[in-house]
Amino acid sequence: MGNNIPLVVVIMLLVDVIIVAGLVFIITRTLYKRFQAEQQARADNVIQLAKERAKTIEVEARDEALKLIQEADEEIKERRKEVNRENDRLQNRQSELDKKTDRLEQREQALNRRQSSVDRRANEIETLHEKTMEELNRVAQMTVEEARGELLAQVEKTARDDMARIVRQIESEAKEEGEKRAREIIADSIQRVASDHVAEVTTSVVQLPNEEMKGRIVGRNGRNIRAFEQVAGVDVIVDDTPESVTVSCFDSVRREIARRSLERLILDGRIHPAYIEKVFAAETREMEKTLKEAGEQAIYDAGIPSLHPEIVKKLGRLKFRTSYGQNQLAHAVETAKLAAVISNELGANEELARLGGLLHDIGKAMDHNTEGTHAKIGAEFVTRYGVSKKVANIIASHHHEEDQETIEAIIVEAADAISGARPGARREDLENYIKRLRALEDIANAYEGVEQTYAIQAGREVRIIVRPEQIDDYAAMKMAKDIAQQIEDTMQYPGQIKVTVIRETRAVGTAR
Repeated sequence: MGNNIPLVVVIMLLVDVIIVAGLVFIITRTLYKRFQAEQQARADNVIQLAKERAKTIEVEARDEALKLIQEADEEIKERRKEVNRENDRLQNRQSELDKKTDRLEQREQALNRRQSSVDRRANEIETLHEKTMEELNRVAQMTVEEARGELLAQVEKTARDDMARIVRQIESEAKEEGEKRAREIIADSIQRVASDHVAEVTTSVVQLPNEEMKGRIVGRNGRNIRAFEQVAGVDVIVDDTPESVTVSCFDSVRREIARRSLERLILDGRIHPAYIEKVFAAETREMEKTLKEAGEQAIYDAGIPSLHPEIVKKLGRLKFRTSYGQNQLAHAVETAKLAAVISNELGANEELARLGGLLHDIGKAMDHNTEGTHAKIGAEFVTRYGVSKKVANIIASHHHEEDQETIEAIIVEAADAISGARPGARREDLENYIKRLRALEDIANAYEGVEQTYAIQAGREVRIIVRPEQIDDYAAMKMAKDIAQQIEDTMQYPGQIKVTVIRETRAVGTAR
């Protein structure tokens, strides 16, 4: 028994071990199958996802391929259209070239035929010319050299006559231009240099309340008048003119200050050397304000934004300058406005033309101690105060003393001429203008057959209407030349005058 118990135990242990091993095997196998099933499921899932992704990619690839194929087809279609259009153009051009070639061949054939005809005519003309020359030599009893010499003599005579006429015309124009330029130079010199022969532009008359005031102005032994002339820098003329004295000076501004000072002294009644100096100094300060205000008003009227104070003050001095009765400050403003309008019409720099027009005559405000022409010294003056070189060139070149560098310089020159030469701007121009128009019309009206005469374009053209029953076409042409010649011989005028003779024939019929 004692020996069986251990055996049983061993058997039981063995059974337990076998049972445990079986259980472990069964559990392990179950777990393995479960794990294998899970792995299989995962693998199936991955495969399924991969298949779906592959299908998606395949669909996208097919769409992309389709799109590329469509784009390629469209591009091929466009290329084909372009090729077709190019082929059409080439065919059209080829057709045109063929037509041109045909036309050229036809023209060449026509030219060949014409050349043959011309050659035949040339031969005929040469033969006729030889016969004619022989006949002329026979009739005139002159050789070819003698006839050529006679002809050259006649041509030379005609050429000399024409040359003489042209020389007279040039001399006349030069004389007219020279006289005009001389008047300008003389007037400018009168304004800047003292003279006793230009009373209307260098003197001012001061009215007196009575004749006794002349004695007070002169003072004891001429003390007051000498003091006034020394302080003011003017000449005071006390003559027999009733109740007035004359202030004379080449400097218009200084003359104006002296005139105001004298009027103030006469009004105050106290006239002695010390008070004269005080009044003159006060009027000088007032004149500075007046000049500044006049200059500021001028740049405002001309549409200029701003300028240096010295330029404004110098510009204001033109208020007391005149040329042939035309106020120079008003002339400067008018020139600026005209230049602005012209430059605007031509598409030029309006502001540059406006400023150049306003300042073109600023050199006339300088005194006689400054050397040079008013154009040159005006350009140098504005350059010192920051004005651009283009404006300085406009000022310096408006009388062609320098080359004009810009279109605005030409515009300002034209505006200056328009402002100074228009009828009514200057006293003597209007009178001469009317006389010239009347003289032109009188010359034309003196011819027989003239019905009406009109002098137009400021006397630059004469239009003459003739009676067609009295004047034929040849007579009209001859009349135009004769009138032009008479105008040239009897009148003085700048530039040229065009003579136009108009002959009109009207034929009237009535249908019944």
